[in-house]
Amino acid sequence: MARVGGRNAGFAWFVGIVSAAIVVTLLVLAAPMFPAATQWLTQTGGTAQRAIDPDAPSPAPQASPDATAAPPTCRDLYNEASWAALRVTDGAKVAASTDPPVSSATAVVAALEPSVALTCLWTSVKGRISTTVATVPTDAGAIAAAALPGKGFECGEADGRVRCTRADGKLVETIEAGGGRWLSTSQQAWHPEQYAARVAEAVWPVEG
Repeated sequence: MARVGGRNAGFAWFVGIVSAAIVVTLLVLAAPMFPAATQWLTQTGGTAQRAIDPDAPSPAPQASPDATAAPPTCRDLYNEASWAALRVTDGAKVAASTDPPVSSATAVVAALEPSVALTCLWTSVKGRISTTVATVPTDAGAIAAAALPGKGFECGEADGRVRCTRADGKLVETIEAGGGRWLSTSQQAWHPEQYAARVAEAVWPVEG
């Protein structure tokens, strides 16, 4: 029987066009999955490699998105010796909050707008200590150094940050800022040895 070439060729063209359309549609639908699939293959390959070779290096950890994170609790602000010395003081109690910093330099504090992460208020028969950890703009140290001397503070640079202190009778205040972090302490009549310096070690830990 003779072939009807025209009809078969037309049908073949139609099938080809439909098939091409289906392929294009599948590719468009699958495109959003390509990055996830690539990541999965990479992770699977790394896991398989470590299964074969236990000494194979693990993937590098992701950097923390919050580089200025404060110590999460009041306990984390103190080393063992400082914590013990504070706790054994007669009537010592500590309360954590996100209250604004206690400071006589209210206008400067308001201008810098520290975003409070943690405020620790200590009370005892000896007096009160309020310490605040917050985040601030990276130029807060320079602003504090320019504004606080007019409020009776003495300012200077220490360990890559600005430190300002003020003493007025039984009141001792310390404000430090650097690297986007803020630390302020108000000590009313209660002055544990090297209190402000030791708390700063927790907020700006020494690396290396």
